[in-house]
Amino acid sequence: MKNETFFQNNYVRLVLVLVVAVLASLMISFGIVNAYGLSFADALSAFMDGAWGSPYVIGSSINRALYFALIGLGFILADQAKLANIGAEGQLAVGGIMATALCLYGGASALPSGLAFLYPLAGAVLAGAFWGAIAGFLKAKMGTNEVISTLLLSFIAVWLLYCSVQSDYLLKQPMTTSASLPQSLPIPENTMIPAIFANSGYNLNLGLVIALILAVIVYAVIHYSRFGFYLRSVGHNQHASKRAGIPVFSTIVIVMAISGGFAGLAGGLMLQGDQQVLKSGFSSGYGFDGLVVGLLARGSVLGVFTAALVFGFLRSGGINLELVAQVPSAMVLAIQGLIILIIAGAARWLGRQGA
Repeated sequence: MKNETFFQNNYVRLVLVLVVAVLASLMISFGIVNAYGLSFADALSAFMDGAWGSPYVIGSSINRALYFALIGLGFILADQAKLANIGAEGQLAVGGIMATALCLYGGASALPSGLAFLYPLAGAVLAGAFWGAIAGFLKAKMGTNEVISTLLLSFIAVWLLYCSVQSDYLLKQPMTTSASLPQSLPIPENTMIPAIFANSGYNLNLGLVIALILAVIVYAVIHYSRFGFYLRSVGHNQHASKRAGIPVFSTIVIVMAISGGFAGLAGGLMLQGDQQVLKSGFSSGYGFDGLVVGLLARGSVLGVFTAALVFGFLRSGGINLELVAQVPSAMVLAIQGLIILIIAGAARWLGRQGA
């Protein structure tokens, strides 16, 4: 009887099912690698080295997880109002564009050290928030499906990014030779995100602290604030909420703007913390991975960070698979997709079981 109670516990079931799902998906994935004619042992070793093989790569995996977590936090916040922001890829892109413009040409480098990196980050947040607010306005004013609007806005943003790094009049670096790449100049050093634990060998920056603070704020907003109550009320029934005096229009616009601002912040952190250069492949599909993180979290802030860590380490391991084990990039993407499907299926099963 005691053992039955233990295994029927929701939290134990959640952990067991997710662990089994991750292990099963990894085994199937490496089976595919082996069938392709590559060494299973070499692939597994390359994956582990890329994910957590040294303090530096652990830090890099955590940094990637932070971008997913920020996008996921924005997603679950909008989901409280039954709104689906799937445009994080575009919001992340405009955040990166704005941060680059402010770092290079907006006077950020002339500011004192603390403001030099915060000013472009704030610009990235505002750019992402503006992009999200467009979809929120269309939803609140005209009933436009936010799934469609955020997705289409993402295509526009990605093309804006491409144009920005292709045009000398925008953000492309000055042409010095015919081999100059379509990318921006490197941002000034004082606009980069300051490192934390600098002497430990872990490649971590202040983005970790920012993400944790925002996670606490999101949790408090969802569970203890009037705005969180407004979100849930609007999500349940907009007409009843309007009759009760809840500002439905502004609630929808604001939460979509906040959700977009989180993705824009992720873009700013990517630019100022990792890449330091804006290029056409800047967003790297991180927005869509962050969307999956938000879906898997099932409205939980802790779930967002758990899923984000899984995806951060998976992304780092996948990059090393391609570089070291010579696994084709298409196969790496297929493996990541398989892992996502299995974990998502497990999460769906847990939802049906009421875990």
